[in-house]
Amino acid sequence: MSRVMPIQARSLVNPVKQPDTWFGLRYNMNLYRGCQHRCIYCDSRSQCYQITDFDHEVLYKENAIAQLNDELDRKRIKGTIGTGSMNDPYMPIEKELQLTRQAMQVIADHRFPVHILTKSDLVLRDMDILQQIKEQFALVSFTITAAEDALSNVIEPGASPSSKRFEAMHILAKNGIQSGVLLMPILPYITDSRKNIEPLLRKAVDHGAAYVLPSLGVSMRDRQRLYFYQKLDQHFPGLRSKYERKFGDQMYCPANHIWQLEEWLNELCNKLDLPTKIPFYQPQMDKQLAFF
Repeated sequence: MSRVMPIQARSLVNPVKQPDTWFGLRYNMNLYRGCQHRCIYCDSRSQCYQITDFDHEVLYKENAIAQLNDELDRKRIKGTIGTGSMNDPYMPIEKELQLTRQAMQVIADHRFPVHILTKSDLVLRDMDILQQIKEQFALVSFTITAAEDALSNVIEPGASPSSKRFEAMHILAKNGIQSGVLLMPILPYITDSRKNIEPLLRKAVDHGAAYVLPSLGVSMRDRQRLYFYQKLDQHFPGLRSKYERKFGDQMYCPANHIWQLEEWLNELCNKLDLPTKIPFYQPQMDKQLAFF
């Protein structure tokens, strides 16, 4: 059970180092600190992010909507606003607080594009606002790391099961909202098998995915590693020793046989006609110039 406490935001929409060739963002927005999804691998537990009690405390920015209105009023450059870099904007507490919903309406009113990153089907609640935002540009990316719910429920216990994320993607696609899969992280010995990845990609295509963005490994730092190893001992007995022998204190753990896996994955995506890059926002002026 998380403690939920208010804090004040000094700034909300922060610039992203350009160019962002992965997610296409110009700005990033975090309405919360901490996350209720309790993914066993989450990098945000790392000490560098200075979140004191990541797994038991969620801080919400109670002045976020007024701050967002003010900041977007002063932005000269339209660019895609990303969500979910340090938390999930649609974690369970969002049902009650509705900060993300309010923020999406402000973004729609200011005619900014958005890229939502989530592991929750709660995003469907805001379909009405996404329909407004898509007149500029709206993209919803679901992190899906396991093809089957039995595994996703273990490694991402507080998030919507994989099947619910696939269903939400399908509904978004049917309603004209571009959506796809963030295949990241990939956990060595757990989710890096073709037996997991191939059905995951086929389900993505069947549910209307416009793309898949893969990253074939997982970061591994200080408190993140400590928590992850505790969960390996609990759910995957004996696997911790394999990590310790193979990766030691490395800050990044690549998938097994990564080069062969990457080649196979690219071949499969080509076969499925599934792009491995996301579409990016184009300002209206650029679209007009492209027409001429």
